[in-house]
Amino acid sequence: MAFWKQLFLSLVLLCGALWAAALWVPGTAGLLRSWGLGPVMDQVGIPAEAAEPAAQDAGRPRGAGGGAMVRAEPPGEGRVADTIAAIGDGRALRSVTLYPQTPGHVAEVLVQSGQRVEAGAVILRLDSEAEEIGLERARLVLDDARTRRDRVQQLRGSGAATDVQIREAELAVRQAELGLRQAEFDLTQRTLLAPIDGWLGILNVEPGTQVGTQTEIAQIDDRSALLVEFRLPESMVGRVGMGDSVEAEILAGGQGRVTGHVSAIDNRVDAASRTLRVQARLENTEDRLRAGMAFSIRIALPGIPAASVDPLAVQWSREGAFVWVVRGGVATRLPIAILQRADQAVMVEADFQPGDLVIVEGVQSVRPGAPVTLQGEG
Repeated sequence: MAFWKQLFLSLVLLCGALWAAALWVPGTAGLLRSWGLGPVMDQVGIPAEAAEPAAQDAGRPRGAGGGAMVRAEPPGEGRVADTIAAIGDGRALRSVTLYPQTPGHVAEVLVQSGQRVEAGAVILRLDSEAEEIGLERARLVLDDARTRRDRVQQLRGSGAATDVQIREAELAVRQAELGLRQAEFDLTQRTLLAPIDGWLGILNVEPGTQVGTQTEIAQIDDRSALLVEFRLPESMVGRVGMGDSVEAEILAGGQGRVTGHVSAIDNRVDAASRTLRVQARLENTEDRLRAGMAFSIRIALPGIPAASVDPLAVQWSREGAFVWVVRGGVATRLPIAILQRADQAVMVEADFQPGDLVIVEGVQSVRPGAPVTLQGEG
């Protein structure tokens, strides 16, 4: 037999099988019509009115009213979870870089690298022999000025000292007192103190090192908490507020997630990048975090309200997702747009009407416009 004859015979048999299935197999007629074969089926005598009863009689459970037995429930209410993510760098709650107040040689270092220090602790001392000599000289000058003043005051009682001499003696005493204060101040500048509580970094000097006022000695970080700065798009203005909870995770991994809160929000949007600078505070009670770490920040925002349906109610077709709803006792096909999926519900956008019931069980037995019976009726 020629090939074209075999092909023709196969097509005839296929068409006959489809015609029989459309008449006797439930659901086949609807499926063929969804493929765009409705006009052809009408011409061969398989109208929709004939296909639907056949399907219903073949496999649809019926209730007391003659419709398919289904379980339906009204659509729920929920919110679409909205989470924003950003990347930021952490810095210590307080950080100070130590520099000497005056140049000189390091005489002694009283701390070690990495040590925790308290505010006011002595970090190092510079050679201070010249300042100590200046302090002793200032004390001598002050003692001499006071002696002169006392002598002039005694002479004033006998009339041998004028008022001008008395004022000059008082001025000399005041100048000597200021000289002593200056000498004491110069001596204190030879000692470097910790201005804050915190952890000392690696020391860059040792005894005998010549330092100047631009020589960095070390850094002190108060890392009891870390501040992470990151940027958000300007669309987040008004949606992120002070105190909002944040979750941070170190990009390098291995430390788990750390919770914190928004501690500062900039007062303007950057015109170049169209972003808003935000600062989050992460508590570091276990001392696992360090300044300079990169963090992945996540902020959960209150989502927009949306209707929710049971995941079993969502069906699919060539046109997209839909659900079956019961309106006036009959099944109606309602297109939906899925916004978000969850384990217990699916957030959707759909044109629900008051009184609609979403069919959850028995969806395989309903047809558009066909009557349904709800479980529990009658």
